[in-house]
Amino acid sequence: MTARDTIDAAISAIEPPDEASRAAARELQLRLTKPAGALGRLEELAIWAAGVCRTPAPALGRAVIVVAAADHGVAEDGVSAYPRDVTGQMVANFLAGGAAVNVLAAHAGAEVRIVDAGVRGECDDPRLHVVKPRGGTDNMAAGPAMSRVEAELLVASGIEFAGEIAGEGGACIALGDMGIGNTTAAAAITSICASLPPRATTGRGTGIDDAGYARKLAAIERAIAVNAPDATDAIDVLAKVGGFEIAFLAGVTLGAAASHAPLVLDGYPTTAAALIAAGIAPAAVPYMLASHQSAEPGHRLALAQPEV
Repeated sequence: MTARDTIDAAISAIEPPDEASRAAARELQLRLTKPAGALGRLEELAIWAAGVCRTPAPALGRAVIVVAAADHGVAEDGVSAYPRDVTGQMVANFLAGGAAVNVLAAHAGAEVRIVDAGVRGECDDPRLHVVKPRGGTDNMAAGPAMSRVEAELLVASGIEFAGEIAGEGGACIALGDMGIGNTTAAAAITSICASLPPRATTGRGTGIDDAGYARKLAAIERAIAVNAPDATDAIDVLAKVGGFEIAFLAGVTLGAAASHAPLVLDGYPTTAAALIAAGIAPAAVPYMLASHQSAEPGHRLALAQPEV
């Protein structure tokens, strides 16, 4: 099966959430010994999960956080406060259990799975799931970040990865990302998908100064002008201005929906991945849950899109 076949199969497998299960879950809430609506948002989430999992009382005994990492060629334009080497260093930290996500996951009883979707350099740790076509994208400000073949390959890999997790049973899947320069890619994707000027979707990421922000904004504007992404073709947008980890996470999103698994988004780059997934398969949107809204201005705009 080709990567395109895997993507098409996932699209075909995505069904609307089950309304009968949602109704039964809502009825169950009314029978509990509490005032109606007393649990607030928790009740809404229980009903959402029931529809997604297609059962009134889903047994979500596991949570798996998929953290995908990759380097970005556009980082060479000085769009981040940190050097590109930090991507690989953070992957090592994830594997050592020293990052914030590791600590929070341990408290929540969640499993963390680290994916190398395109990090420069090699790591032979057997716990690292490696799917990268190469070590980092090209500089999107000078041309396409990746080929269409690479984009589809990584989306398909993400679909398969999510399917494996769901096949293990009872899992809620959450997304995480790591990649110096990936809020630049996220801002470009959001600008194109939401038909907004880059200035509206571009923030300061890891805390760049005014000069760094100017470089970041200019890089995004050049990327869109040079590549002319087709906003009606999500794979084209992904290939022109995306990132390898964003491509993989878009696939995980599609795979979760195809497997009837709840999918929780993290920050701006994962929401950009959700925009790509929604462009590929709009039916996947009801399976997505935003965990929060970050300080990045583009994150709010991405979450406000009707596609997410």
